[in-house]
Amino acid sequence: MIRLFIPHDLAAGAELALDRPQSHYLASVMRQGVGDEVLLFNGRDGEWRSAITAVTKRAVAVRAVALERPQQPGPDLDLVVALVKRGRLETIVEKAAELGARRVRLVQTERTNADRARVERLTAIAAEAAEQTGRLDVPQVAEPQKLAKLVAGWEPGRRLLFCDEAGDAKPILEALKGQPAGPWAILIGPEGGFSPKEREMLRALPYAVPASLGPRILRADTAAISALTLWQAALGDWTP
Repeated sequence: MIRLFIPHDLAAGAELALDRPQSHYLASVMRQGVGDEVLLFNGRDGEWRSAITAVTKRAVAVRAVALERPQQPGPDLDLVVALVKRGRLETIVEKAAELGARRVRLVQTERTNADRARVERLTAIAAEAAEQTGRLDVPQVAEPQKLAKLVAGWEPGRRLLFCDEAGDAKPILEALKGQPAGPWAILIGPEGGFSPKEREMLRALPYAVPASLGPRILRADTAAISALTLWQAALGDWTP
């Protein structure tokens, strides 16, 4: 069944009109009509089986019929990633949504090779990935900020898995062994790596856990996917 993320509140009998792109997708692309059913979720009220009640040139109207799945929290995991080129950044956001990240935080480092990000487009990519993967929320994509500012305002109690490409950190699964499963973040640097000053700053953080992703130099998107996968296997909702 088609799944759509919407901003509206959901409850039994709630009636609402979908936005123009979603209406076009349902009516013109998927050829859905009155009486057909879709699944709707908003990240707050669970997943609702909903019936199409009207199809017009302007919008598709739906009514929430029954709660299919109650809202359940996913792992409290942020992905912090340095800005990279658009295509790779879009891949990172898509895969972060598929792999269960709660939030994607974009940072600017000394060696960042991109200076901007289209957060609105990245959010849309995250929403589409959430629709396809069955998760009940959409990861937030935060506006870029300087690495030093991010560290200065770090949330107390959140540990940071610092993917250090220098080669002298423990392998990631070894680094995560015995670690608590509370709030975490994963930090992926730019394709040029962190500067010596940045590495020194990160290594000095009491909540940082340096880790190696192996003997090969990985591109940022590969590193992000690998780190998310291994964290999920060690501490996330892939564990029993």
